[in-house]
Amino acid sequence: MTNPIRIQSTKKLPEQKKLKVLHAGFIVADEDFIAIRSKDFVLKTVNDYLIFTSQNAVESVLRNEEISQFKTRKCFCVGTKTKRLLEQNGFHVVACSDYAAELASVICNQYSKSSFTFFCGNLRRDILPDALRLAQIKLDEVEVYETILTSHKVDFQPDGILFFSPSGVESYLKENRIEDEICFCIGTTTAEALKYATPNIIIANQPTVESVLMKCIDYYNN
Repeated sequence: MTNPIRIQSTKKLPEQKKLKVLHAGFIVADEDFIAIRSKDFVLKTVNDYLIFTSQNAVESVLRNEEISQFKTRKCFCVGTKTKRLLEQNGFHVVACSDYAAELASVICNQYSKSSFTFFCGNLRRDILPDALRLAQIKLDEVEVYETILTSHKVDFQPDGILFFSPSGVESYLKENRIEDEICFCIGTTTAEALKYATPNIIIANQPTVESVLMKCIDYYNN
């Protein structure tokens, strides 16, 4: 009898999603390797359009007392779940892309005469703001949440590791080494953060938790 596949997830999985992996016969450990903390912010003016690259930014803005002034502006965002959260709360989304680089391309090619307010976290990536500034597009950044690394030592040898953000990769590597484990990543940006740690990287077909889990299950079942 072969040993069951052991999976370490770097974020807590919703119970229904975790059950899918358990039903595949795997052993699953899931812990949050990062924590998110919303920040208070004051914004006197808002530019033509708003940019959100995560649900965390949306959730922080929704808590702000000046939320009504934000809803008068249309939005650009990264991720279908970010788009859904915005639309559920009365925002109009002009364009949504899977990755920040794709969104930057849309903005630079089609909205270069407009101005933007980018709601972001303290560990935001440079790709989008650098692209807009290179194109001389007016961009104001507002830090609305903080990503905190909550690293800890994994006390078993996993066969596979699930990663959902570059911050999660950084947090995991603070206390753990990657040797022969297969790393399943939610997207190319997360995979990029792993490139110096291991060549054993598999990227999900779509940048969603569900797609990461299915990629993991399919890999070991095939």
